[in-house]
This record gives sequence, structure tokens and C-alpha cells, in this order.
Amino acid sequence: MKKEILIILLLLMIPCVLAVNLNVERVSQDDVIILGLGKAAKFDLKITNLGNGDNFQFYSYFGTETLPKGTVLIGGGKTKTVEFGIYPRDDLKQRGWVNFDYYIKGSDGEQKEQIKANIIELKDVFEVGSNEFDSGASSIKVYVKNKVNFDFGEITAKFTSPFFNFEKKFTLGKKETKEFDVQLNKEDYKKLLAGFYTVQVEATINGKETTSEGTIKFAEKNILTSKEKQFGFIINTLTVKKINEGNVIAPTETIINKNIISRLFTNFNIEPDRVERTGLVVSYAWVEEINPGETLEVVARTNWILPFLIILFIVIIIALSKLYSRTNLVLKKRVSFVRAKGGEFALKVSVLVQAKKFVERVNITDRLPPLVKLHERFGAEQPKKIDGGKLEWSFDKMEAGETRMLSYVIYSKVGVLGRFALPRTIAFYNREGKTHESESNTAFFVAEQKKLVEDY
Repeated sequence: MKKEILIILLLLMIPCVLAVNLNVERVSQDDVIILGLGKAAKFDLKITNLGNGDNFQFYSYFGTETLPKGTVLIGGGKTKTVEFGIYPRDDLKQRGWVNFDYYIKGSDGEQKEQIKANIIELKDVFEVGSNEFDSGASSIKVYVKNKVNFDFGEITAKFTSPFFNFEKKFTLGKKETKEFDVQLNKEDYKKLLAGFYTVQVEATINGKETTSEGTIKFAEKNILTSKEKQFGFIINTLTVKKINEGNVIAPTETIINKNIISRLFTNFNIEPDRVERTGLVVSYAWVEEINPGETLEVVARTNWILPFLIILFIVIIIALSKLYSRTNLVLKKRVSFVRAKGGEFALKVSVLVQAKKFVERVNITDRLPPLVKLHERFGAEQPKKIDGGKLEWSFDKMEAGETRMLSYVIYSKVGVLGRFALPRTIAFYNREGKTHESESNTAFFVAEQKKLVEDY
């Protein structure tokens, strides 16, 4: 009987002696399991072997594969840090913090342990953003932050936003943040309003692609630049240009003043919103809201050509009037075609002599054009002297307002064709003891003209 009891006690003691006796401590408590990455989630375990030295194997039914592969030797009474890894299943539905079992197996048995880990998707592990900047900045800092306790190794990332586009290759360790200095081109965002904008990062890790988004704060800055340019004399142009170089809508009022004369000859490229008159000044106003990157340009063009021509015409009229009023003796010459009895080419030349004031010793001279002959008949006033192609009339005096008509006929048997000018008629006279001279206008005739004024 005693022998049977001893055997039973030995059988009960065998499992206790042969069981694995390990003390397992987690080095880190915030480890994560990342889905969709294709990499193992790793956990650092500090293991103390309280039993005999042995080779230990690690496994779990929670994943498809575990690390380390093979066995790990831990001597009796020894402590070793082991990196335990697990590849999560693709059909894993759980998210957030979960507890799962794993096993450490030795030659004398196995020991069951439990790990608490955070299950997270790849798209949720990064934080992307930048420092605040405004339209005056030439560069900004863009960052990528690893929010979890996981070493991603090498990453290729493409950064995209309304302000920049660039690509970088870098490594990102556990809870590490990487910053990049980005040079800005103002032309890329000069029309954007202040506010929050999205920055997107398309990252490739271990052959897997993921996209993360963050925000960029584009701070308000009001910069309204005004430029004014004026040029031209006869056509005077005034240009007022306002440029919104900030990133907020800029209200602006543009005012151009004109006097009551210049306003009549001024036009604008944009119709004014308001027109006000104060005394002799007329004010034109344009009230606009200019978006970032836009320009308001008001052009006022004053054309002085028409008033200049009007003034010039008036000056000429006045000058001619004064000149005419100072002329004591006026000669007006004209020519007309006549029908000669022999069918020759014939012209009647008439000179109207008009005295504006009293003159005396008046001598009037006229010359015949070449290739013509003088007809024997004259008008009421006979020339005093005919010397070849030169005709002279003389009058002792002419009262103010007195007129005399001098006329004669010239003809030619030789055919004449074209437009010709007759010589001017010249008059010499005395006025208040001084000798003066007057000339007539130039009279023209066109040969072969069919219209005949009178028979001769």
C-alpha cells in the first residue's frame, strides 16, 4: 500500500518539474499591428528563464506567421530580450485595442502568454501638415509624423497641395517626425484666398501604397499695390493700376478728377460707378473688390486733337480776317471758257479790283500765259499799256468800297490739254504816302473742258 501511494505522488510531481517556468515582461506597452502593410508587428519581450536552460519556440494562432523563426536559447536563470513578431491575417475584422494569446514552447512543455496591441489601418498612421504662412513667404516647412510605435524603414512619398508639388525618399522610425523645406513660387497660388487647404501625401512603403491628408493654414495678408502712370500731350493717357498681392479680397476706390473742359474729350476703358461735380472739377470713381492675384486697371484717355484743330481753325480765321482787314486793295481773279467764232481754244480772264480804303496812283499789271494770244476786245476798263504778254491798267485813285472789273480774252490755235495756272495779277498803289503791293489769287483752267460760259 505504501508503495502505491509513493508512485501516485511521483506521478503528480512530474508535470511540475517538467513544466516551462518563464517570467515574461513587455518592454513597450504601445505596440501596434498595422493592417495592409505586409510587415510583421513586433513586440520586445524581456524573458527570464526560471527553470532549466532550453531552446524555446514562439507561435500564435492570431496571425499567419510569427517571429522569430526557429528557436531561441535561454539558459537557466538567464534573462534575454526577444523580438516577437506576428503577421496579421488579411481577414482580421477587429480594430483598436485587442488582447491575443501566444505561446512559448520548450522541450519540457509550453507557456501561454497574452499581448495587448492596437490594431490600426495603414492610412491612419501618419500625420501631415506644415507651419502657418502667408502670401509674403518664400518657403515653408512640411512635415510627416509617424504617430505609432512602428519602424517603417524607407518610404517614398509624393506631396501635393495648391502651393507645391514634390517627391521625397526618406526613412521614418518609431514615432519619428521628418521636416522638409519647400521653396514657394508665388505664381502658383497668387489667386488663392486665405484659409485652410489640404495637403496630400501618397506614400509607398514595402510596395504598398497609402494616402494621408493634412491641412495647411494660409494666413491672411492684405497687400494692395497701386501704380499710376501718365504720358502724352495731345493725347494724354492716365493709367491707374491696382494689384492685389495679398490673399484676401481687397475693397478699393479709384478716383480720377477732370475739369469741365477736359471731361468733354475724355473717355475711359471702364465705365465709372460714380460721377460727382464740385465747382469746376468732375470726379469719377470706381468702387471694386479685387480678388487675390487680380488687377484693376483704369485708363483715362483725353484727346486734345479735336479742340486743338478747332482752336487752330479759329486762330487761322482770325489771322486771315485781320490780314484781310489790313489789305487796302483786294484783287480777285477768275477764268472761264468761251466759244470763239473760229473754234479756237479761248478763255475769258476777269480781275475784280476792290478798294477797302482810299488809295491813289493804282497800277495793275497782268501777264499772259505762254502759247496764247490776246483778243482785241476788252471789258469796260481798257488797259493803258500792252507790251507783248504784259497788260497794265492805271487809276489815279479809288475810293473806299469802290470796285472795278478788268477783263480780257485769250485764245490759242494750238491744242492745249491739261490743267494750267494763270499768273497772279499784281497791283501797286499809294496809301498815306507809302507804296503798297497786292496780289490776286491764282486762277486755274483745264483745257478740253466741254462746259462753255459764253460765246465771243
